[in-house]
Amino acid sequence: MKSLLIFSAIVIFTGIFVLSHIESQNESELYLDRSVPYIGTDIPRAEGIDGEGVKIAVIDTGVDYNHPDLFGWGPDGKVVGGYNFIQENEPPLDTNGHGTQVAGVIAADGEKSGVAPKAKILAYKVSEDGEGVSSDLIIRAIEKAIEDEADIINISLGVNRTNAKIDRAVNQALEKEIFVVTAAGNDGPELKTIGSPGKNFGSVTVGATYNNLTSSLVATLEIDEKPYTVIPMVGSTKLEEPIIAKIISAGYGKFEDFEGLDVKDAIVIVERGSDVEGELLYFSIKEKNAANAGAKALIVYNNNPGIFLGELIHEFIEPGYTPRIPVVSIDREEGLEIKESITKESRGSLQLFYNPDFVAHFSSRGPVSPFYIKPEIVAPGAYINTTQNNAAYNFTSGTSYAAPHVSGAAALLLQKNPELHHHEIKSLLLTTVEPVSDAYGQKFSIHEAGAGRLDIANAFNAKLIIEPPNFVASLSSDKKTVEKQFQLKSMDGTWGGFDVSFDGPEFIKFDGELADGNILKTRMSMLEDNFGDHEGVMLISHEGTEYRVPFLLHYTKGSVSTTQQNEKLSFEIYHPEEWSFAKISVINSNDGSELTTTATPEKKASIDVYENAEYWIDVKIRVNGNTSSAFNVIEINSLNQNQDRINIDIPERQIGIIIAAIIGIAVFGIIKRK
Repeated sequence: MKSLLIFSAIVIFTGIFVLSHIESQNESELYLDRSVPYIGTDIPRAEGIDGEGVKIAVIDTGVDYNHPDLFGWGPDGKVVGGYNFIQENEPPLDTNGHGTQVAGVIAADGEKSGVAPKAKILAYKVSEDGEGVSSDLIIRAIEKAIEDEADIINISLGVNRTNAKIDRAVNQALEKEIFVVTAAGNDGPELKTIGSPGKNFGSVTVGATYNNLTSSLVATLEIDEKPYTVIPMVGSTKLEEPIIAKIISAGYGKFEDFEGLDVKDAIVIVERGSDVEGELLYFSIKEKNAANAGAKALIVYNNNPGIFLGELIHEFIEPGYTPRIPVVSIDREEGLEIKESITKESRGSLQLFYNPDFVAHFSSRGPVSPFYIKPEIVAPGAYINTTQNNAAYNFTSGTSYAAPHVSGAAALLLQKNPELHHHEIKSLLLTTVEPVSDAYGQKFSIHEAGAGRLDIANAFNAKLIIEPPNFVASLSSDKKTVEKQFQLKSMDGTWGGFDVSFDGPEFIKFDGELADGNILKTRMSMLEDNFGDHEGVMLISHEGTEYRVPFLLHYTKGSVSTTQQNEKLSFEIYHPEEWSFAKISVINSNDGSELTTTATPEKKASIDVYENAEYWIDVKIRVNGNTSSAFNVIEINSLNQNQDRINIDIPERQIGIIIAAIIGIAVFGIIKRK
């Protein structure tokens, strides 16, 4: 049931937003089309750029092509093609709504206007309900999109683990110059929560920020200077200044829970629900009881694992009810931690304020690998008003709706310059973002927000393509300097006003200079033995535009050197302290497949590889009972891939056993909305 709450319930928020839309069309007009102009679409539209001539594949639950904003099936309609993998003799009509919502963000052209309203949609229906499907259908849909000559593929579904076959299919699309956009997922705010195809190295993975609405209310909570993740309940309003007060626990927030309890001017924490079976103790009742008792604010912790979005305004409230104090929700684990740690001296600080560029709590975070950055970018994905089945509109949230903002942006760039390669589109989008900061003015980490928030206007006006648009580098105690080159392309041939600078830790020395016309050579050196992972941004100014190239720098005590001889990779481990054992993982960057071996100081290690690719070397070194990491990267392009890869002599009876075992295994991925 937890998965349904995370991936499904979060997708369509009902309550005040939906009700206001139904009850008063004029009132809801205040909310229309906020996310699209917020990310800068007015600039390309002023030049007549609207996605005309670009085909975007939506791999999802189908599309309701009877919706007036997405009207028409076939060559003369909005949905010019696609395929129904669920009912193969039927058109890919959406009966769920998820794919229609995604398509509306990209290309709605009616009452709502998508990012690229004149773009065409290819609808590939791989799920009836958006909750479960064989991962093979995503692969088949990607292959069909390649066959149908899509320009862009949007995948707002994903599996909850790495899937090498999906990754290979995505790579095939990239090889055909198709730009692939994937949603990060809705398993945040924990780290390491992105699955396939969001994990794919070549696709652009998108996390979610709030929207340019009054619903972009975010909250911060600190208790005894420790920060906690909280979500404002619908109906709470912003504060002019933080509430700083003592913390008091009040059971479930019932009337009797406050009897004999002095909560005047306090922040009260209560549990969600009731201790009486069947009792409906609404959040509005808890808020009213706390306010009547003199509390300044209310925290409600979940009665189940995880966090939740609560609503003070709903159809069952008492006539004339209006919230008087701010109310926030918190997950059960943190709520219990607060409740159990409260002392008479405990003080809390609660703040509610608007920040549309705040990374949504549900947005899945990286890292997915020590060798590349995910997500790479964030875009509006909370309270998005988009097309819904049966000619309707609805407010909806999830990274599913952040991804199509990026797909639509790519369509605008491709219409302006049809000769752009997919990696050039990626560079333009990622290096021209707006940085995003948390509630304390600190930049969100790369693992949370990638480079930053999508800004189509900046990308549209950009004249410089930088490759790679982000990077990961490794240094060690025996190698304290790393050099990195970047290929630059001036789209108008000019290099005026070029400058490069560095924003990062003071203990990293940075140098960069333009050489050989279009090559940027950089060097980073560690000035202190500050072991660990460090983030920074290389800033490039060109023709009045600032480009951002974020990076992650690993600084490890140990190191691994890798040499190639034909198909064999050999490894040398170094560590300044005495080490006893090392596990070496070799990852093929093309599909994420992994080979492992081990080494000791007395035993050298090697692995055979058979494919030309970039290989990532991840080593875990055992030192005095602890584990230390080391990293390396090697590019192999000299292998004859037509040679026989494996020559194994297996008895006939064992072959039969192996074949029977293979036939008996069906590999399925649990596909979830993002």
